[in-house]
Amino acid sequence: MRLQKFVLAAGLLALLPCAAETLRVMTFNVRMPSPKDGDNLWEKRRDLFTRTVEKYAPDVMGTQELFKHQGDYIVSNLPEYAWFGISRRGNDQDEHMGVFYRKSALTLEDSGNFWLSESPSQPGSIAWNMSLPRMATWGVFKTKSGLRFLFVNTHFAHRGEDGEARLNSARLIRKWIESRNEKLPVVLTGDFNTGAGTPPYVELIALLKDSRAEAARKSGPEGTFHGFKGTPGRDRIDWILFSAPWKVTQSRAIDDHRGASYPSDHFAVLAVFKTR
Repeated sequence: MRLQKFVLAAGLLALLPCAAETLRVMTFNVRMPSPKDGDNLWEKRRDLFTRTVEKYAPDVMGTQELFKHQGDYIVSNLPEYAWFGISRRGNDQDEHMGVFYRKSALTLEDSGNFWLSESPSQPGSIAWNMSLPRMATWGVFKTKSGLRFLFVNTHFAHRGEDGEARLNSARLIRKWIESRNEKLPVVLTGDFNTGAGTPPYVELIALLKDSRAEAARKSGPEGTFHGFKGTPGRDRIDWILFSAPWKVTQSRAIDDHRGASYPSDHFAVLAVFKTR
């Protein structure tokens, strides 16, 4: 009799839906530590930056314009996170595509870098008349439930004349993702320095989906660059794209500030995924 009750209970449990699992993803252009920034120097806004990250609690976050001492400061004040990445020069002396992740939520299984050039494996390589090296940093993560996914973070060329370079960069990232054999869910974050709907966006959307467009609930400004003024620019240039059978429950452009102070010259973007 006890055995029958146990079997019946086990059968009923098997019919119950699995508990929902969420994945909180953020992209955040940190703004490099420029001595020309005056009231917006990194040292004056770094605590506001870390508080913003703490408040919105991403499980994984792609950053742009990050210098090593900025990354180290962030994790020293938010010890629940770890970060990885190298600079676009192939060392630790310049901008990093730093990837941060919550250690209690995710395990990093593998990671690496490639450059947005005709020699992607060559650190510091430049192509298509760009003024600076551009790159992507990636990681393969596993959640507590065992879900594995590929995370890629990038920063496209910034000048008006770099339209061809941005398109070629999008093509390279698309081909790189397609060339991988794992067939894992993919999340791509970045500052793409071009608006949604432009040719680089169209190239990537042929493979991936836009979390903002897919979100059940949207909040915050549409434009994501504001130059420390708080007034959104015309274009949404910071994106979270994905390829997975996931639902996007929320997309938010985060315009938090303290008086006239902002954590960066870009609004962070948060996407919350329901992964099952």
